Amino acid sequence: MNKWLEYLKNNDFISVKKYIKNGADTNETNELGESVLACAIRFRCDFDLLMLIIDNGADIFELDDEGVSIFDMAITYNNIDMVNFLIEKGVDVNKTNRRSGFTSLMAAACYGRVEIAKILIEQGVNQDAIDAKGFSAVDFARKMNKKSVLELLDYDKNSPKNTTYAR
Repeated sequence: MNKWLEYLKNNDFISVKKYIKNGADTNETNELGESVLACAIRFRCDFDLLMLIIDNGADIFELDDEGVSIFDMAITYNNIDMVNFLIEKGVDVNKTNRRSGFTSLMAAACYGRVEIAKILIEQGVNQDAIDAKGFSAVDFARKMNKKSVLELLDYDKNSPKNTTYAR
């Protein structure tokens, strides 16, 4: 995985292309169970490089050891092109594989990903979903003080439960 990491950190399209041509496994994982594609997203590689990896067999539906998906990674690292691509490929915006029940909208709320939250809402994401501890996307947006995301969500700032956190 070290060669992959070296090329991905440098967003090196040509070296990745040569590495793949020489037989590199696009579904290799690191010690945390993160795939090449997940690492490329984390290193904020260009969309063309991500597509090269995908076109050469990377599994866009894979999960790491914690249940974090490529879709989750795209949201976390604010990769709107990848979010749209994955939705086009059939990713369910309401599905989570995390034991905690943490959803895509919760991630967008936590990180203040306004554009991604808009996309998720347009795709019919369940705004009322709760995680294993009973928290919703609204709760995460309030806790993280992401007012711009709160404005998009079904949020009543005058509700008694919403008198703390962001208003």
